[in-house]
Order: sequence, then C-alpha cells, then structure tokens
Amino acid sequence: MKCMAKRALCLAAALAVAGSMAGCGAQSSSSTAEVQQSSSTATPTETTAKAPKYVFLFIGDGMSYPQIQSTADYLGALTDTDYHMAAPSLDDNAGAILDGPSYLNFMNFEVAGSAVTYDSNSFCPDSASTATSISTGHKTYSGTINMDETGTTPYETIAEQLRDQKDWEIGVISSVNLNHATPAAFYAHQASRNNYYEIGLELIESDFDYFAGGGLLKPDGAEGDQENLYDLAKEAGYTVAMTQAEAEAVNADTEKAILVGEQLADGDALPYELDRTEDMWSLADYVEKGIEVLDNDNGFFMMCEGGKIDWACHANDAASSIHDTMALADAVQVAMDFAKDHADETLILVTGDHETGGLTIGFAGTDYDTYLDLLDSQKISYAKFDSDYVTGYKENKTSFEDVMKDVTELFGLKTEGEEGDKLVLTDYELSQLRAAYEKSINGTPASEYEQEEYVLYGTYEPLTVTLTHIINNKSGVSFTSYSHTGLPVAVLAQGAGSENFVGYYDNTDIYNKLADMLGIA
Repeated sequence: MKCMAKRALCLAAALAVAGSMAGCGAQSSSSTAEVQQSSSTATPTETTAKAPKYVFLFIGDGMSYPQIQSTADYLGALTDTDYHMAAPSLDDNAGAILDGPSYLNFMNFEVAGSAVTYDSNSFCPDSASTATSISTGHKTYSGTINMDETGTTPYETIAEQLRDQKDWEIGVISSVNLNHATPAAFYAHQASRNNYYEIGLELIESDFDYFAGGGLLKPDGAEGDQENLYDLAKEAGYTVAMTQAEAEAVNADTEKAILVGEQLADGDALPYELDRTEDMWSLADYVEKGIEVLDNDNGFFMMCEGGKIDWACHANDAASSIHDTMALADAVQVAMDFAKDHADETLILVTGDHETGGLTIGFAGTDYDTYLDLLDSQKISYAKFDSDYVTGYKENKTSFEDVMKDVTELFGLKTEGEEGDKLVLTDYELSQLRAAYEKSINGTPASEYEQEEYVLYGTYEPLTVTLTHIINNKSGVSFTSYSHTGLPVAVLAQGAGSENFVGYYDNTDIYNKLADMLGIA
C-alpha cells in the first residue's frame, strides 16, 4: 500500500509572475504528479446545495503564512538554480525578470480565507485553545481542551457531533502524540492539556474508527501505576498496530484501529520528514490507510495534523519546518486524489492553529536577498543532531575541529572554501559557533546576562540551535521567538462547500461554517 509520496507531489511548476497567495488565482501549469489543479485560474466554484459527505481537515500545527510561503519559495529555489529572489542588477543583468516561486498544492485551492487565532487570555495562543476553537466554535484559555474558562463545562466537538448525529466514521491522524493537544481537541475534554492519561482514556471512549501517528504519552499514567492505555484500547475492541506490518494488515474490514509508528523519534512522535527514511511510513501513508478504513457510503470526517511543523519552529529549525510542511502537502495530495472520484461530495480544508517562532522571510544580514537553496545543505533535524551527535560530543569532550567535520557534512557549513561560497562561516558566525560549542560541551556561559543567553539559545541545545540560526540567516530567513505568535492563519478550501470559507474571520467560524453546511444541531 506504500504511498511514499515523492517530493514532486509538493512541487508545482514555477510561475512566470509571482502571484498573491491570498488570491491563489495565479495561472500555473500542472506538474506530472498533478499537484496543481488543471484549471488555469483558481476561482470559487458555483455554490452547490449538496453538502459534502467526505470532509478532510488538515491542520499544520504552527503553520501560518510564513511557513507556507517559505516552503514554496524553497521549492522554487531548488527548481531554478539561478533563483535567489534578489533584485537583478541593472549593470550586470539589465532587463532580467525573476521567475516566481513554486506553489504547494493547497496554495492553488479554489478558495482562500484567513482566520485570527487569539484565545481567551492571549494574543499568542496555544494549540489546546486554538484547536478547541476549530473543533467546537468556542474560545477558551490556553492549555484547556474543549472546556470553558472555568474548566467545568465541556464542549462537544464537530467530530463527536458527526458521529452521533450523522453516523459518520471518524479518523484522527497526527505526526506527534495522539493524546497531544491538537488531536485531543477532537475527542477529549480536559481542563489541562497535560492530563495525558485522562485524554488517552477519552480517546478510547470516543469510539472513533481510526487513530494513527505518534505514540500515546503517559500510557501507564503520570505515576506509571495505571492500567496501560493500549491494553484498555484492545479491550474496547480496537486493533492496536505497533509495527508497519501490523498497520499494513489493517483494512476496510477492521472495525476500529489505532496505528502507532514503528520507529518513533523525539517525544515518541513520528520522525521529522527530514529524518524519515524510505522504509518508514509518511504522513501521506497514514492518510491513505485512513481512507481505506473509513470509506463508506454514509460519510466520514478525517482530521490530520502536521504537528512537527510546530516543534521545528519552536526550535527555530527552518529546514525541518519546510520539510514537514512538504509532508503535509503530500498528505493533502492523497485527499485530492480521493476527491477526483467524489468531486461533488468532498471538502478539503487546510489551515493552521497558530503561528510558531515568528518566522520571517528576510534577514538583516542579507538585506533584500534570499538564498533558500542553502537550506538544502541541512540533512538532519535539530532533534536528531542532538540525540545522535551532541550527546556523544558531551560524553567524549569532542574537539571543536572534529565537531566541525560533522557540521560540514550535515549542515554544509565550513570554515574555509572558495570565494563566494555562501556556506563558509564568517569570523562573526565562527565566534558564535565556538561560544555555543563551549556552552554545550563544557557548560561555559556565552554571556554574563541570563536574558542574552535565552535570546541566543532559548531552552535548546546551544550548539544545535546556533547551527540552525546560522544556516537560516545565510538563507535569508529568521525567527523572532521560540514560542507562538499572534499571526492569523490561512484557511484554504477545495470542493463541496468551499465557497463558505472565503473572507477574514475568527477561527471559531471554521467550526460554525462546517456545522452549518453539514446540518449539525
């Protein structure tokens, strides 16, 4: 069944003239993988009275406009070897016109909207409250899942309503833990997102048909003395697949299933896309298997979260963020392929819960220039570099010179090279990296000011986050935060009922629009 979607599924043909993403109506040509829509102009289709009976909701955790656009621009940079998005020199290249960036498949959806994300106590909200808004139409405090601000009144989710009122089958997929905040917001009701065991119990009690992704946090309870959640799930009639072979055996005849990745990475989540090997299932594979399990004549609802976009942006790892955004686009492509056979019955929504990291396309050190193709030099996520390399450096007190050999291989950064090689470290960058090395390996403070050290490293490994900062900045991108920000998010819609999602509105209206068109009481 292997989907193993290729990177080509994310990559559309470079546009001759850069278009506005908000309009998503620029002319484009279809790639061989048919990522782009075949029509030359993306405009809203005629309104149909028929409500969709197959609804896909894709949530890029931490994914706002910067994450989407940086991914598209990166792909454009790889497509055009001369692409740097720098203004052409009138002296050396008079009359030159830059090719436009490539577009991800969902950037060409027929309807584009925007949603504001603030919650009951913050303009920079968290995933629990924003996912609650999307799934229930209610604001609440950061850290709260589907409960009011007092933590006493639960809210029913769109997934629960579709199960109870329309007898739809329900699927929940995430590249992070299945009892993490965003997936939990479609089945759980907890005053604290950290009640992982209780959330896991609600997952089992939900009676939803399909769960897939990362492992459950605290499966034996906070103190390790509770009955194992996976055992309880089996007792409740779930097929629990912990290996790929077991996952492949799940099919349309499987009544209820929980699929957990066989090769879990940091935090018992699926590996970053940058670290995923061809023998590991992609997010797209879990969506494809989910369609096989859920497909029926009555209807289904599937929520799929690209959760590690958020984790990468917390760590200011632009390359990992980009590759996980591409993985989400691959998963969206599976839904688009399904919709070809159910064109007037399928609605596909792609949105984010909030933005993470304050990602910007543009950096003071490169002026107006970007060199996003340099990010292709990074071959490993920050998390895998921490676990597979920095841990050993600390144990062995590895010399800076030996560390730099790995840095050159895995990040492309080097201490010397030909003139004009943008991956060669400047004296300033080299001093930053040496200071971070001393902090990571020997514990030597980089500054006498605690505030400055936090700005430099956040709560991350100093050596690793400095490497990602340097290659980000050389590429012409940067981050302002290690936390969430208050940016609005895109709401991109395709298919039956998509016209309802045009405009600029509150994130609670994503639920309201869905509930209205689906006839939810």
